[in-house]
Amino acid sequence: MMKSLLDTIHSPEDLKELSLEQLRQLCAEIRAKIIRTVSSNGGHLASNLGVVELTVALHRVFSSPDDKIVWDVGHQSYTHKILTGRCDRISTIRTQGGLSGFPNRQESPYDPFSSGHSSTSISAALGLAKAKDLSGEKGHVVAVIGDGALTGGLAYEGLNNAGRFKKNFIVILNDNKMSISRNVGSMARYLAQLRTEPSYFRFKGNVEKILDHIPGIGPHLQMALTRSKAVLKQILYNSTIFEDMGFYYYGPFDGHDIERLIEVFSNVKNIDHPVFLHVLTRKGKGYSYAENDPGAFHGISKFNIETGKSYSSASINFSSVFGHCLCGLAEKDPRICGITAAMKSGTGLTEFARRFPDRFFDTGIAEEHAVTFCGGLAVGGMLPVFAVYSSFLQRGYDQLIHDIAIQHVKVVLAVDRAGIVGEDGVTHQGIFDAAFFNTIPGITVFAPSFYDELDLCLRTALYQVPGFAAVRYPRGGQLFRPYDFRPSGRAFDLYGEKKTETVIVTYGRLFSFACLACSELNRKGDRTAVVKLNRIKPVDPEAVRQASGAKQVFFFEEGIQQGGIGEHFGFLLGQAGFAGKFYLRAINDFVAHATMRQALEALGLTENGMLQMILAERAK
Repeated sequence: MMKSLLDTIHSPEDLKELSLEQLRQLCAEIRAKIIRTVSSNGGHLASNLGVVELTVALHRVFSSPDDKIVWDVGHQSYTHKILTGRCDRISTIRTQGGLSGFPNRQESPYDPFSSGHSSTSISAALGLAKAKDLSGEKGHVVAVIGDGALTGGLAYEGLNNAGRFKKNFIVILNDNKMSISRNVGSMARYLAQLRTEPSYFRFKGNVEKILDHIPGIGPHLQMALTRSKAVLKQILYNSTIFEDMGFYYYGPFDGHDIERLIEVFSNVKNIDHPVFLHVLTRKGKGYSYAENDPGAFHGISKFNIETGKSYSSASINFSSVFGHCLCGLAEKDPRICGITAAMKSGTGLTEFARRFPDRFFDTGIAEEHAVTFCGGLAVGGMLPVFAVYSSFLQRGYDQLIHDIAIQHVKVVLAVDRAGIVGEDGVTHQGIFDAAFFNTIPGITVFAPSFYDELDLCLRTALYQVPGFAAVRYPRGGQLFRPYDFRPSGRAFDLYGEKKTETVIVTYGRLFSFACLACSELNRKGDRTAVVKLNRIKPVDPEAVRQASGAKQVFFFEEGIQQGGIGEHFGFLLGQAGFAGKFYLRAINDFVAHATMRQALEALGLTENGMLQMILAERAK
């Protein structure tokens, strides 16, 4: 049996003395390690398997942490973590107290910039490079960006500025033809053109080799050759976008040819100019199931390595129910359009895209554009429904105000992954949407707790609300439901007796925990009821009146406290003349990765936390 090389790698410096044969062996060991880890913990598999050679070559040539490597999107950084002193902890990735599934500045000095959302690397890396320049610090800066992330507008804002940088600055495009869903749009077509028309680069290389051997070439000829190069490129293909933005473009290169990558990286690190390297990789490389279905293995739960089958048995969740409901509505209403920002499968729109291709729009990773595009559809007489993860919608806040709310147009947001999302952690927790919706005049926001309520809320948002509306729902499936609870379709529901000394107020998924806490309190003889807010903006005045008759009101919120629904409910209680005591438990900080249940327990938002808070306050 060959000795494990991974056991000898404690930092990137250990790669410097390895032979090419050993580097290839190391890549195989890293792939096996990643497959074992993700099969046990879940996580991002296909993207990480695709960048093994690329990452090894980067750390062989560059000297981090003095040289800075910024990953985009950060979910492709598992090999980077393994090579930077975290191999012995990689089995803890995405678990409570373990490694983050994304680069994290607090976790390691080898992670120069934390990143969970896409398209940030070029701007961040340029800032790092400029800081080095201003402080006189040595070292290189490299941004590694996926072709999916290159569909985001922020990437082009970064490129636009970086092309004017007068020193070495390297952008590596990891082109695997996919983000999560298959890439769409003009940039995807352009990259395909570059992949399939490499003739210019072969010709350029041959010409330069010949000219290198001709003595006495003067500056005038050099200048003429530079001008003719641009003309030649225009002849061979009708676009030079990266060089037009100020970069030297090289590629495409085989992203799994480690010898070639080392050679290329060694050369470009000495170029005193911004450089754009185009590298082709295969998503899922080395694991047949992931290679054959990279979309399914992008982000996956625990699975069987031998069969590739997920251990998760849940086939129904809020995302799939939303997709089914929207298809049913779209079948009857030709105005309904489904919009996603590169998350067709994740948001449950796969079936909609198949059945209504003319009314399905994937904007790429471009939430700002998606929101404004929806505004245009609405002004044109359509009924756009934008399905988007809560944490990604944060990027569209200005557009929500400027292009939707101010114009009073009919757009419906289907806000997926609202609340705690679990193992993806701090960058993906959907804890801010309720608070930022709360600041926008004219929007109506619904928060269903169960599948049938999601259907009701979606219909209401489309046909009974006059303007802008959002329906927010959590990741995964519905939780405990009292046998005697039936959704009313009203703005709020009351669970329990009408007149009690204690009232719990909540919304969304927390209603399940509140019911369990309420039942336990009632069993102890403490008369308690639950006010369930189905519409969290505007809050129904009758819900406030219902709570104001109690002596104690406890509001539990799976969202940020500052500016959230709980704070506003307390204000409304005061306006209604409430003379009792109001208690609020919500989220006051960023939330680290753990399972959904672990995170909610730590925040005191499960039935046990609710009980402890209520009993403790009563004992005072």
